[in-house]
Amino acid sequence: MTTRRSFLGAGGAIVAGFRGLKAANLADSCPNPQAGYGSLVREPLGILELPRGFRYDMFSNTGSLMDDGFFVPGNHDSMGAYPGPGGTTILVRNHEMGSGAVNAGPYLRDRGLYDNLDVNLVYDRGRGISPALGGTTTVIYDTKNHRLVRESLSLTGTMRNCSGGVTPWGTWVSCEENVQRSTGNFERDHGYNFEVPVSTRMEVCVPVPLIAMGRFNHEAIAVHAQSGIVYETEDRGDGLLYRFIPNRPGGLREGGRLQALAIRDRRSFDTRNYTARVLPVGTVLDVTWVDIEQVEAPNDDLRAQGFAKGAARFTRGEGMWDTPESIFFAATDGGPARAGQIFRYVPSPFEGQRGEERFPGRLELFIEPNDPAVYDMGDNITVAPWGDIFVCEDGGGGDAVVGVTPEGKVYPFLRNIANDSEFTGGVFSPDGSTFFVNIQTPGVTIAVWGPWRRNECDPLP
Repeated sequence: MTTRRSFLGAGGAIVAGFRGLKAANLADSCPNPQAGYGSLVREPLGILELPRGFRYDMFSNTGSLMDDGFFVPGNHDSMGAYPGPGGTTILVRNHEMGSGAVNAGPYLRDRGLYDNLDVNLVYDRGRGISPALGGTTTVIYDTKNHRLVRESLSLTGTMRNCSGGVTPWGTWVSCEENVQRSTGNFERDHGYNFEVPVSTRMEVCVPVPLIAMGRFNHEAIAVHAQSGIVYETEDRGDGLLYRFIPNRPGGLREGGRLQALAIRDRRSFDTRNYTARVLPVGTVLDVTWVDIEQVEAPNDDLRAQGFAKGAARFTRGEGMWDTPESIFFAATDGGPARAGQIFRYVPSPFEGQRGEERFPGRLELFIEPNDPAVYDMGDNITVAPWGDIFVCEDGGGGDAVVGVTPEGKVYPFLRNIANDSEFTGGVFSPDGSTFFVNIQTPGVTIAVWGPWRRNECDPLP
């Protein structure tokens, strides 16, 4: 175990000194620096509380007819944002739906939509009785004029597509948070990741399970751009943090090695801090990685296998996002108050290669507020272009989107006052002008824009 100071090392000491100088300059130029955007105000429709000066647009409601003739599925969840033509944003959006009647989900009120869909485009047809209704939709949004341009189905026949992640090569990886086996009406095993092309064409992709990435209760992924290694969270109370080293960077269908994170010299370490804070905030740990075998896991036991080999235990790994320097991920109910944690992983300069043992990757407990009034069970996360983390809460009602500064200060940004549903899928447009987020139930997507603050000295809206 090392401290934040020893984690920085000789080069880090310069960084630490720079941060101290920056903080002093901030204090001189704005004596009372404030994170965030000040108090939230209720907007006239009674749906959101948001900062002064911000506006929003709601679109793509569950059950709405899409441009390809399908209907918007429910349970809007995680999203990726990509540059589109003419300054538009392309959103690929998950739908955390299970299985059900043929006239539900994207086939609402029209069984013919299902019967006429090429069988090769539906991952699990449910024997024509109860198909898997999860998947993704692709939405094109005009961020300049704040209007929906087009939306269509892009992946179907999967189960509980909760979170996922963007890739450096411009695709979306959608993750199944479900480990249903092929029994009864289910024709296929579930618990896999699926790669979805990002396109302006209205077409459903061929669903190919990325088996080598493991079969488990997936939540999110993030890609280390320099190596092509993919990190994966597991939404279980005793879950692991995985990494997938592809045989060819970018070739997720071509196989690779699956491993789980372990703390060096602390076998089977428990990061959850449930009963004792064995891992204080700011503490940094050297890591190693253990190999995972039998990745198809018919008994849903990858986490037990990894823990027995010495892998570290995390609770309810959910949202995940990469920056050029770090991978951030949320453990939704970690800490003594079960209010949640955010971890930061800094990859080795030799990540997944020879030399990694001498210069290991390092794990830091970034925040653990232990106060639901401040931070209540963070789920989906994204990183703003200026470095703040935006977190969708999944707590006990009245959920919010909160921001976290690079220094770990937490502030409110949005609050749902329409119902008790959680926000999901927060993500910024490629130009940084617009924050997209969903209210999961009843599903709707929201675009938010306004006077973004790039630092704590910017004036409040």
